[in-house]
Amino acid sequence: MKKTIAIGLMFCMLCTLLVVPSNAVEFTGEINAKSAILMEQSSGKVLFEYNADEALPPASVTKVMTILLVLEAIDEGKITIDDPVTVSAYATSMGGSQIYLKENEVMSVSDLLKAVVVASANDAAVALAEHLYGTEEAFVARMNERAAELGMVNTNFCNTNGLDDTDTGHLTSARDIAIMSREVLKHPLIFDYSTIWMDSVRNGEFGLTNTNRLIRFYHGANGLKTGSTSKAGFCISATAERDGMQLIAVIMGAPSRDTRNALAASLLDFGFANYSVRSFPGQTVNPVPVKGGTTRSCEASYADASFVTEKSNEETTTQVVYNTSLRAPVKKGDVVGTVRFLLGSEELGTTDLVAQSDVKQMTFGEILLHLLRTSCFCS
Repeated sequence: MKKTIAIGLMFCMLCTLLVVPSNAVEFTGEINAKSAILMEQSSGKVLFEYNADEALPPASVTKVMTILLVLEAIDEGKITIDDPVTVSAYATSMGGSQIYLKENEVMSVSDLLKAVVVASANDAAVALAEHLYGTEEAFVARMNERAAELGMVNTNFCNTNGLDDTDTGHLTSARDIAIMSREVLKHPLIFDYSTIWMDSVRNGEFGLTNTNRLIRFYHGANGLKTGSTSKAGFCISATAERDGMQLIAVIMGAPSRDTRNALAASLLDFGFANYSVRSFPGQTVNPVPVKGGTTRSCEASYADASFVTEKSNEETTTQVVYNTSLRAPVKKGDVVGTVRFLLGSEELGTTDLVAQSDVKQMTFGEILLHLLRTSCFCS
């Protein structure tokens, strides 16, 4: 049950949305990998980490960034999923996982993206890169630029697909993979591809089976990308959603595919067993008093908020704190108070209370007229 308590208090320092304090529950399973992390997607809250900042070769999990740039280009209208892509000779020269593209073969963005997400096709990744930026080198430059924008401080990409036979500097970390995976999951289109178990391209002539077996065998799994090379070991960015909570489990450098998948599933199990998302819908509150204005108050509201917390039977409450010294003029969008979100007595975080209407400052003449009216009324 959620209660809203409107309290008139002196306005104090406003805070931005906070995450819940550090965890009390701990993952006790064995970490048979070089690094690992578990992150909740909506907040970016880290629920578990092990050696999460070490820069390591990511193998085909690299393609999470390739996929992100393609999805962003689609959302921005630069390309569409139906655009035809003509395959270059260079794209056909990729080894490893591939769909055996032929030079000058034409395939849609959608089918190439499907091949990358589902079957980890290296040739399809390069074809998409060239379609967007002309050359793989230019695309890789944008990959690194986007990584910097996202705060991926332990990442350096040398190619679009993660092949690391010659690129010794192609590195990223478990945390950075979680960061870019979180960004990918903001694009709903990804689930049209990442949840596919089996499909095909070339009008059914070439079959695809998802390299991520969790899609078939783990409840709630909806992505995202696997990878393995002799240098990288076995890696995965595994995503799953249950009861409105989306988790991201990243494993790097596991000794085998089965170990990687089991560890990812264990981390996801840990997250779903011990955490939940507490949601607070945004609301319009009682009008906020305004001094010296043409009206005595203004409408105000706050936005939706959600927090990841340890599972608990504690009651959630919302506490609205007004700025009791608020004076006109007030403009729509001004901060006029703060809202506290509580779980029991614990503050989960705060957000701004924002004016939804203007209040003009009274002119001298309006003040005089108001005083005269008040005087006449009193007499």
